Amino acid sequence: MSIELSSSEVGVAPLPLGRAVVVLVAVVAAELMDLIDTSVANLAGPSIRADLGGGPTTLQWVLSAYTAAFALGLVTSGRLGDVLGRRRLFLLGMAGFTAASLACGLTPDAGFLIVARVLQGLFGSVMIPQGMALLKIVFPPRHFRKAMAPIGPIMGLATVAGPILAGWLLHLDLFGSQWRSIFLINVPFGVLAFALAWRVLPAHSGEDRAARIDPIGVALLTVASALLIVPLIQGRDLGWPAWTYAMLAASVVFLGLFVRSERRSRHPVIAPSLVKRRSFVIGLAIVGASYASLSAFVLVVNLLLQSGLGWSPLDTGLALIPWAVGTAAATLASGAVLAAKLGRANLHLGLAIAAAGLLGLLWTTAHFGAALTVWTLAPALFVIGVGSGLLFIPLFDFILGDATTEEVGSGTGVLNAAQQFASAIGVAALGTVFFANAGPSYFSAAELVFALCAGGYLLALLLVGFLPRHANR
Repeated sequence: MSIELSSSEVGVAPLPLGRAVVVLVAVVAAELMDLIDTSVANLAGPSIRADLGGGPTTLQWVLSAYTAAFALGLVTSGRLGDVLGRRRLFLLGMAGFTAASLACGLTPDAGFLIVARVLQGLFGSVMIPQGMALLKIVFPPRHFRKAMAPIGPIMGLATVAGPILAGWLLHLDLFGSQWRSIFLINVPFGVLAFALAWRVLPAHSGEDRAARIDPIGVALLTVASALLIVPLIQGRDLGWPAWTYAMLAASVVFLGLFVRSERRSRHPVIAPSLVKRRSFVIGLAIVGASYASLSAFVLVVNLLLQSGLGWSPLDTGLALIPWAVGTAAATLASGAVLAAKLGRANLHLGLAIAAAGLLGLLWTTAHFGAALTVWTLAPALFVIGVGSGLLFIPLFDFILGDATTEEVGSGTGVLNAAQQFASAIGVAALGTVFFANAGPSYFSAAELVFALCAGGYLLALLLVGFLPRHANR
């Protein structure tokens, strides 16, 4: 939750405390809409596929379309706030996200839903970075840390509540809406948050007339990402035709063109000095391995329990509570105590615990098979949650531990984008592995993915040794 403050924002006067608190409520609502929307879509995936039809790729697209679009938007949205003003972009993002949520809930078919999820991701990426920067602007300095204090616990609570909320909504089937209610619930919250923000946000909040964005770099990165995601999702279902391999090769070419463009650009998307820092480059690999593993694990658990064992969404949501509780508790403990005391060893500990939990989940699945219950799954899921939770708060601080003040804002934006994009890749690649092996048995397919996820965490564990020993606080 790092905030880049441009030079133009230094002279912006804070709001009166009461109005600033209203801004905090609107920003937290935006964060919760994004966080919960991701978790509930995972849980509702099998229900969406059963209702709208389509093959396994339909579900992968519904999940990856949001995270990939969110990641691509994050690369430039922070800088766009400097160019166009944070108030304007926050309101645009909130309105667009709310409208896209309504479109998701009213979708007539799978193709329309995927397009609506892309729009959700793009508008979400515009909304979220502006909200965090706005809080820095509107709160008086002496109150800023106090304003930030409740956000961590609120997000932890949302992590726990997300699966339960999704399962409960699907179980209630309000007005016969089935899975659609998980998207429609965003609409009243979005309208309320928009109205609050419209009323209290200052008219001028962070415009920087000198700021520029490199459209060529953004376009090259977008094309390279699309060329990678599309064949990973569609390839297995279509039998890996020649064009899928051509797209994968082309993605490497466009990535190379992006790197070349960055070196020549006067306004690069990524600060050039960051790419020269070993900790940042290694950090991108750590984020990629760990978040791809995490997203694939959540997807496959949902598929195993609902499609493999026939559990209801509510039962599946309740089964995920130990994972959510472990994640929330470890996130709070790591941010408050462990990261400062253990240093880099905190990351080693978290990755080792998460890998051990995934191997424990593999054993549990193989041992109990169709006799799996909430109670037999709970220990392994809790351990995975604890391990993952130890990473969330301190990871970016360690990756940017040797970065300059000027590099931190750009680096944080890129790392957040890498986190989202890695999640999309995890769903696409490991989801493909799962469906390719799910024919004879959902259990053997899930065990294979759990093993690969554990391997991803262990790879990240090895790479952590290249990071600075102490975090940049």
